[in-house]
Amino acid sequence: MRALLIWLFMALPVLADDERTGAFDYYVLSLSWSPNWCSYEGNARGSEQCDPHYNHGWIMHGLWPQFHQGYPSFCKTNQRPPSRAMTREMADIMGTSGLAWHQWKKHGTCTGLSASGYYAKSRKAYNRIIRPAVFRALDKTIRLPPAEVEQAFLQSNPQMEPDGITITCRSGHIQEARVCMSRDLLLMPCGHEVVRDCSARDALFRPVR
Repeated sequence: MRALLIWLFMALPVLADDERTGAFDYYVLSLSWSPNWCSYEGNARGSEQCDPHYNHGWIMHGLWPQFHQGYPSFCKTNQRPPSRAMTREMADIMGTSGLAWHQWKKHGTCTGLSASGYYAKSRKAYNRIIRPAVFRALDKTIRLPPAEVEQAFLQSNPQMEPDGITITCRSGHIQEARVCMSRDLLLMPCGHEVVRDCSARDALFRPVR
């Protein structure tokens, strides 16, 4: 019995230290195709992101600290929360100031950075990835294999490796492209929890209006 208890204790995930701000292994840059998100969720919410005036394509869902196994979230931090002006300034690449605030609260607090530092690093990460122009050229909704979306990113970013990006799906749509980066924002392989691609044969991809 004692041996079994010891084994169970060792098998449990260690959570205490994992929630310390600044304790993580690498980043995941999550890019969301806005027309798809608006179709299955955003339009029903009346999200400002979905206003055709903004013409959003790949927006930055977030820059997420990641462990090789699991990830931290909602960490305690002594850093001041972002001002409204700071979150509003992120809306050009994140769709809404509300998303910018949520990403700071859930993920930014775990980076060890100030709010302004987190947003600056997020923008830098976003600008390091070339979003394939082919998707903005679409004039109608199509179905395509998730692997084709991944291949488009690989062709646009020759330094990217196949195991450094994963494509996710939701509600029958292509959802996100998730790119793994070191703490210095260098491209790197994803951990096994992140690298799982969408298993659907194909999924909807809607055009920018």
